[in-house]
This record gives sequence, structure tokens and C-alpha cells, in this order.
Amino acid sequence: MVRLEDNKFYTENKAIEVLPLPRKVYIPLSQHLGQPCKPIVEIGDIVALGQKIGSIDAHLYAPVHASISGKVVSIEDYPHPILGKSKTIVIERDGSSASPNYKIRPQDEVDKLTSQEIRNIIFESGIVGMGGASFPTHIKLNPPKSVDTLIINGAECEPYLTADYRLMIEKTDEIVKGVELVARCLGVKKVYIAIEDNKPEAIKRFEIRNSCLTGRQAKFEIKILKSAYPQGGEKQLIKSVLGKEVPRGKLPFDAGVMVHNIGTVFAIYEAVYLSKPLYERVVTVTGRCLENPKNLLVRIGTPIKELIDFCGPLKEDPAKIIIGGPMMGIAQYTDQVPVIKSTNGVLLFDKKEAKNLDEEYCIRCGACVRECPAGLMPCLINLASEKALWQDAINYGALDCMECGICNYVCPANRILVQSIKRAKLEAVR
Repeated sequence: MVRLEDNKFYTENKAIEVLPLPRKVYIPLSQHLGQPCKPIVEIGDIVALGQKIGSIDAHLYAPVHASISGKVVSIEDYPHPILGKSKTIVIERDGSSASPNYKIRPQDEVDKLTSQEIRNIIFESGIVGMGGASFPTHIKLNPPKSVDTLIINGAECEPYLTADYRLMIEKTDEIVKGVELVARCLGVKKVYIAIEDNKPEAIKRFEIRNSCLTGRQAKFEIKILKSAYPQGGEKQLIKSVLGKEVPRGKLPFDAGVMVHNIGTVFAIYEAVYLSKPLYERVVTVTGRCLENPKNLLVRIGTPIKELIDFCGPLKEDPAKIIIGGPMMGIAQYTDQVPVIKSTNGVLLFDKKEAKNLDEEYCIRCGACVRECPAGLMPCLINLASEKALWQDAINYGALDCMECGICNYVCPANRILVQSIKRAKLEAVR
């Protein structure tokens, strides 16, 4: 792991603000790992806030919901922050800003829910992993092997991002209730909340909350982690918290562990206690180009231009716009791409931050091998990928790469290693 300038000072002390409702939202039918949804509404339909508008008969997927009430004006291919383009449902707002009249479940009713009923609620609410992976949460909560330990990922190790940090400070009680629901689904007793040491206020809030838990409420253990990157990767987190190594080619449940992100756990609380589908999330909007960086509560499908304008004015035109963090995020070709379920940050980089370096020949220094948190040899995977030797790339461990970007960061020859590993992974599944 490496130490990076975290640059969280722009927004770490900025309370979450609600972004004004957009006039139109552009809701992609692919916001999860698995099969894209198909529209279950038609052009001209009037939809309500939180109404299910996309679904499919498949195992690996999560439904999508309307994030505003209004009229479906189009179903078309539209820019997508990860896929480039995706089939998208466009809804024009009808002027209503009232919250939906969802059923609020009292605590005694929540206590009677079975694990399967909780999973069904999570599925119907369209919840996916909100740390970036977008794996459907209802499936993750029903692992093929039993687990005995739950780790809640509050590391948020990517520079600039503070959305999870602000959630931990402002929604501590709600997150703890979400943790209890996840623990019940998995049937685990050992629960850890892992937070990096650069988030002292969040640590303090959870310590106070933990001291107040009594009776039926299961206590959790707070693990304070060294601030380093990529501390928040699942396998790195498990090693830091438990001292366990997840074997190559295996998943956390093979080691008896389950990891969930702070944002995901909060969404689970809202789904179960408030009957609220996942139609909005917190996004950090930051960078030196912005006059007023903020943490915003944003409706899914809102074009990122509206977030940028709300945090303006611009000090200068950005040289690069990234969705996600600077290490694992994806550069965008337009500011019209919408916020999706996995969007945790919008970064605006100036020319100095976004400078492009010329790629040179590998000098066999081994820096990428020494620093790879997965214990891989990125230089060899890169060489195999460049020569289209896809099986060799897989043999070198390409599928175990978490795409953290450290190899690119430490390479003195500015080799574009992560991109070539991604290419090998894509070719392997074709």
C-alpha cells in the first residue's frame, strides 16, 4: 500500500446538501453487475417517484426506479459514465417535489422480518454495492458458503472523496441499524466497522453510538486503520482487520468474511425502515477548478453538469472530468453523463492535475511488483496483453487485479499498465 495526498480537505467539513431537483433525469437500465434491465414503462407513461421502471427475468441484476415523478419522454441510447452508452429512460419532471408516501416500518415490525424478507426488500429496492462494484446486494447477502464475520468498509481510501465520511458523521444511527440488518441476514456475531485514521470525527461518532447499544442490539468493534491506499479494497481490508489472506482466485466468503460499504448499508436501512428504493445517493463534487466543492444528495439520473453548476462558478475550465476517485475513476467525454448508483464522486482536474505523461519502455525496475497489493506482476501481464497472449495474461493473474492503479502510479516509465490488464480481463471472458 502507498501513501497518497488525500486532498479531502476540500469537502471533508462540508455537510451534505440536497441538490435541487433536475428538470429531466436520464436513468440507465444498466447500473449493476449483470444483465441490463429492460424498460417496463413506455414513452408517454406517467411515473411516480420510486416507481419501478426497469426489470428483467434474470438471476444477476437489480431493478431500477424513477428518481422523480413525471412523464417518460424517451427511451434511447444515452451517454453512460462507465459503458460509454446505454439504453436509458428519460423522465421529465411534472413539477411535483413532494416525498412519496412510503410505509415507515416501526422497530417491532422490522424485528419480525426474516432474513429472506429483508433480502427481498433489498432486491425490490434495487440496491447494489455503492462503493463502485455495483454487485446486486441481495445476492451478496445470500453467499454460497456461510460466513462468520462482517466488515463494514468505512475506509474511503481514494483521495478527494468524502461522501462516505459525511454519511458516517451525519447518519450514524441509521448506518448502525443497517449494519444490524446485514448481520441478521448473514447470521454473524462478529461485526467490525473499519475506518481510516484520517476520519477522526466518524470514529468518535461510532464509538459513542457503540457505547449506547444495549440488550438485543449487537455491539460492533471499531477498527482504526492506517490511512493508505488501497486500504478499502476487500482483500486488503480483510488482511488489515483480521490478519487473514484471501487466497488468489477466491472471494471473501471463502475466508468466512463478508464486506459491505457504508453507502450500501445506509441504503439498506432506508429500504427496510422507510420502504425507500435506491433513487438517490451522496456524491462528492470537488477539485481545484471549482469555487465551492460540496457533498451533495443527488437523484439518480441527474446529469453531472447540474452538480458542477451547483458547485460553481468554475475557476477555470477543467482539463479532465473523472467519475469516481482519481485512482480508479473513469474520465468522461461529456458532462451530460448521469449520476448512477455507483457514482460516489465527480472530480474536476485542472491542467496541472490532469497532465499526460509520455509512456516509455519498461526498465524492469520491479516497482509495480513490489507495490501491487494483490501480489501480482503487472509488468508481465502488460507484456502478455500487448502481444495478445491472453492466456498468458490470465496465468500471470490478470483476473485477480483489482484495478487500483498503484502500478501506474509508481511506474517511473509511465507505463499504462492498468488499461492493458483491463483489456486482458475483457478478452478472457469473451
